[in-house]
Amino acid sequence: MNKYTLRRYLLFFVSLFVNAFGIVFITKALLGTSPITSVTYVLSLFTSLTMGQWTIILNLLFMLLELPFMTRKYFNENKRMYFLQVPITLFFGWSIDLSMGILWWLNPGNYVMQILCLAVGCVILATGIALEVKANIALVAGEFFVGAISKRVGKEFGFVKLGFDITLVILACVLSLAFMGKIDGVREGTVIAALVVGPIVHFISPAYKIFDRWIMQGGATSVPACGSGHVVITVAREYGSGGRELGQMIAKHLGIQCYDKEIIELAAQKSGLTRRYVSANEQSVSPLWIKNLIFQNYESLLEHSLSSKDALFVAECHVIRDIAAKGSCVIVGRCADYVLNDYPHLVKVFCYSDTDSEVRRCVEKYGVPQDLAADEVRRINRAREAHCEYYTGRKWREMHNYDLVVNTSSMSIDTACSLVEALAKR
Repeated sequence: MNKYTLRRYLLFFVSLFVNAFGIVFITKALLGTSPITSVTYVLSLFTSLTMGQWTIILNLLFMLLELPFMTRKYFNENKRMYFLQVPITLFFGWSIDLSMGILWWLNPGNYVMQILCLAVGCVILATGIALEVKANIALVAGEFFVGAISKRVGKEFGFVKLGFDITLVILACVLSLAFMGKIDGVREGTVIAALVVGPIVHFISPAYKIFDRWIMQGGATSVPACGSGHVVITVAREYGSGGRELGQMIAKHLGIQCYDKEIIELAAQKSGLTRRYVSANEQSVSPLWIKNLIFQNYESLLEHSLSSKDALFVAECHVIRDIAAKGSCVIVGRCADYVLNDYPHLVKVFCYSDTDSEVRRCVEKYGVPQDLAADEVRRINRAREAHCEYYTGRKWREMHNYDLVVNTSSMSIDTACSLVEALAKR
């Protein structure tokens, strides 16, 4: 274990304490606690055990419940993470009780102060979650449990997590009614925390780049060494503009490899998804944030909590960076110009055409029926535009993002190829 891994573990355990402190802050507002701690808080109200002690018990129970959902292969692949849940659970439970002791004085006297206390708690919790994501070294028991279920039943992590949280809240309500005759621990604060913590995490996460050099050797965006004359050409293209043909022609003339559909196969291998799924979903937009993940050059654990579509995008980005590190090449589509923006010898090309030309090429080259071609061009171009803007924050058709823009309705593919070649050689 090198020093960078140790630092990531240190950062992870710091994040656990911050999470616990935020949870206690939210709980102290007396407007309901977060969904993941709703059951443990309610249990602590009518038993002699503390919230932290119940957290340890519940999380150890999660570990036992994980086993039926794990195949032998999945368990062997994640054995370290599975047993790591024990010290994580013990530390997390201890941190909750310690935070309760530290915040003994916090008793908001009116509703305004309660709301303020809830807001501060949400910010603290979001800070800890973002730090946990940055460390990216392990998962707490609840997340691992949800991950095991989602893998076994073949459902998205986010969908299973929502059901898991709802189940915990319902169970907390049932326990509260059964043993105290009223609902306690689940109020408007539970809903508010569930809704606002995520957006706060997304907002503050970019600031955590300051940890990159400390926890990752060479930093998160270090560029693999390139040989003499090593150049990478990326071709973004409108559907039907001939961008794929252009990329293949450039590669042939320069004597280098062109990557297009080959990335689908490589991404499928890297992500564990099927080639059919990759081909069908590589331009779909997912609701989760993952922009920063593509520049991490260590093995990511976040695939356990990413949707399949986001995991696919991350896998494709890593494949693109691996390809570019090996030697000169042409890469068609897949936001490669953004993914490789830090490479020293990068030529970014955008290929477009007028609608009539794109429709004609779709009919003649791609075999799309004439009556469907115009709608197909619009549909795919909208998908590419949305995909690019969501994952990169850039406008797909913004010409300032490229080194060369070619209009294949006013010039031939051969002419466009000559322009790109001249720029690449220079």
